[in-house]
Order: sequence, then structure tokens, then C-alpha cells
Amino acid sequence: MVTREKVFAFVEENYNVTPDYPWKTYSNYAALRHNNNEKWFGLIMDITKDKLGLTGYEKIDVLNLKVRKEFIGPLRQKKGIYQAYHMDKSNWVSINLSEVNSMNQIKDLVAESYELTM
Repeated sequence: MVTREKVFAFVEENYNVTPDYPWKTYSNYAALRHNNNEKWFGLIMDITKDKLGLTGYEKIDVLNLKVRKEFIGPLRQKKGIYQAYHMDKSNWVSINLSEVNSMNQIKDLVAESYELTM
């Protein structure tokens, strides 16, 4: 299982980015931003499962990433990848971190989101 801490370590090591927490009300929501333009390339939130259409109300960590429109459909066929919660659904996906087995499964998606938001 991938944790938010593993994602944070990956983006810090590869992009020199540390998370920031822009909302007092949602103090566990972490934005991953470019250092030069402050645009988000990722957002980690703890939301209830039902927000992704899953059964139950327990909290899970999700990572929102921007992806190319042509990959949205095929990506959503993969385990753990859903229509974006609280973002533009035609450009973003939500990844349920508890359904992802290793960082290798999302490294390329993080890299793509980083590039698309430059």
C-alpha cells in the first residue's frame, strides 16, 4: 500500500517539493505545488470512501493528479483510479492510495501531472 508519506518523500526527492496545507478547515489536505509558479500538480486528501462511489464511510487517502484527456478513460479502468473528486473530471483523476501496491504504479502519473501543470 502506498501512503501519503511515501508520495511526499518521492516528490521531495524528485521535484524538491514539500506539501503545503492551504485550508484550516481541511488541515489534512496537502497541496503539491511547483516551486516556480505555485500551480498544483497534486493534491492529497483524506475523504470518505463514498465520495469515490465505494461502499462505506471510512476515510481513505486519495491523490489527485492531472492527466492527458486521452488517457482518462483507460486509466479509470485500472484498480484504484477513479473519476476525480472535487476537481475537473475531464483532466484529473483520484487515486485511492490504499488500493495501490507500490509507488512504481503512480510515479509516471506524478511525472505527467508535474509536466502538464508547468
